[in-house]
Amino acid sequence: MSGKSTVACALSRELHYRGHHTYVLDGDNLRHGLNRDLSFKAEDRTENIRRVGEVAKLFADAGTICIASLISPYRRDRDACRALLPDSRFIEVFMDLPLELCEARDPKGLYKLARTGKIKGFTGVDDPYESPENCRYVIKKRNFKLKGK
Repeated sequence: MSGKSTVACALSRELHYRGHHTYVLDGDNLRHGLNRDLSFKAEDRTENIRRVGEVAKLFADAGTICIASLISPYRRDRDACRALLPDSRFIEVFMDLPLELCEARDPKGLYKLARTGKIKGFTGVDDPYESPENCRYVIKKRNFKLKGK
């Protein structure tokens, strides 16, 4: 996968070290709890992001820096979350990584399941990812080598 959770946790630790209160909303954890009733259909993905945005706003209102680590493939959903918070309180980070790298780092085998048709609507395989137009930070990994290649 892309390393979203790893980056989010590292950022949280660094901010905590600097005296800030933080909380990481991880997409995988949310899918097992708050959003367990949602599928990966487009309308459920939109609802997933809407719920996460509302929870992040509650944390922000309480003075806690909320770091949301999840796949939000549709631009309109990210923009809706941005609208919940003033610009200075919403910072979008785009992990711009080659699909091949994400597939190589997939510990759950989800890409393989998607490629064989066992998972439908999988971002990057049979569902699009709309790259952001106005994110503040872009994390890129262009020069990589897979083992054995």
